[in-house]
Amino acid sequence: MSARIVVSAVCVFAPDGRLLTVRKHGTDRFMHPGGKPEPGENAAEAASRELSEEVGIEVPADELGLMGFWVARAANEAGTDIEATVFTAPGFHDPAEIRPAREIAELRWLDLEGELPPDLAPLLTDHVIPALVTRSRRGAPSPTASA
Repeated sequence: MSARIVVSAVCVFAPDGRLLTVRKHGTDRFMHPGGKPEPGENAAEAASRELSEEVGIEVPADELGLMGFWVARAANEAGTDIEATVFTAPGFHDPAEIRPAREIAELRWLDLEGELPPDLAPLLTDHVIPALVTRSRRGAPSPTASA
C-alpha cells in the first residue's frame, strides 16, 4: 500500500484561459499552487494560504470554488499518493502580476488547448486537465466564475 499525503491545490487562470502551473525548488514536475494543510486548517483554508504564500494571490477560502477531489500519484515522492482537494480561484489573474515565492522555483502558464508538456504532475494530467477540457467542451460555465 502506498503512503498518502493530503493536499489542497488551486486552478488559477489568466484572461486568455491559460492555467498557472508551478515547479518547486529541487523538483522537475509542474503542478498547481498548493500544499498540505496545517493543523486546524480545512482544505479551502490550506488552499487559500498556499496560494498566497507561493504566488502572492490573495483569495479568501470562502471565495474558492470547489472543483473536485482526486487521488493521484505524487509527482515528486516515489511510492506515495496524494489525496487532493482542488479548487478554482475566482476571476482571472494577470500573469505579469504573479511572482514565484517561498519554495516555488518557476511559474509556467499552460495552454489547455495545446500540446501538453511531459513534465506535468499526475494530478494535472490524469484528473484536472481532463475535467477542465470536458467541462469546456460541454459548454459548462467557466470554472473561474465566482463561487
